[in-house]
Amino acid sequence: MALKITEECINCELCEDECPNQAISSNSEIFVIDPNRCTECIGHYDEPSCIAACPVECIEKDPAHTESLSQLADKYAAMHC
Repeated sequence: MALKITEECINCELCEDECPNQAISSNSEIFVIDPNRCTECIGHYDEPSCIAACPVECIEKDPAHTESLSQLADKYAAMHC
């Protein structure tokens, strides 16, 4: 399942630098996560690095983009192998 950033985002920019898949970018009001690039850090880290970096805890699982661990691993392989 991809992650999403909620409206509580304060535009601190910490999450963008932490994403190994370049899935996070800024729009005019808050940062957003591209569900096509988000692997929840599968293939890179044990935990999503953006969640660990977020000071306001505004990053959560996106129920609109449900994926299994296997699907996330396949997405990682397609982007990085």
